[in-house]
Amino acid sequence: MSKIIQVGMADFKMATAPDKLITAGLGSCIGICLYDKVIKLGSLTHIMLPSSSQAKNASNEAKFADTGLKLAIREMEKNGAQASRLLAKIAGGAQMFKFSGESDIMKIGERNSVAVKENLQLHRIKLLSSDTGGNYGRTIIFDPETGDLLVKTIGHGERII
Repeated sequence: MSKIIQVGMADFKMATAPDKLITAGLGSCIGICLYDKVIKLGSLTHIMLPSSSQAKNASNEAKFADTGLKLAIREMEKNGAQASRLLAKIAGGAQMFKFSGESDIMKIGERNSVAVKENLQLHRIKLLSSDTGGNYGRTIIFDPETGDLLVKTIGHGERII
């Protein structure tokens, strides 16, 4: 019997097939899904901010793109994954609110998206697909059995990436 494992904000979880991972309420946050298709192990990290270096308190590794990805790689390797086999899919990074005279500092979704992609490149993890940007929230369900990432939105339908 398969389970659906809930991943909260600034949270990280792993699952092996047939279990699935879900996170809701991705606005400017990004859901980073990593998987090793050989052993059908997947992870979902719900990051909130691009970099731990800008934080006063960086104790929650899952909160940031840089440390969240390191956490996911480390924990997946502990559970039998090989870093060289890891593949990624991401979703989120929306610009949920418009501010007048908006500076780049307020573009959290865009900054998160760039940071996640840069960190994936740094760790030589191939990004297979992404659903980022826009001005709408997302709920995602990741299936380590197939590597499918179901992206659900309000007003923009749903799709598998």
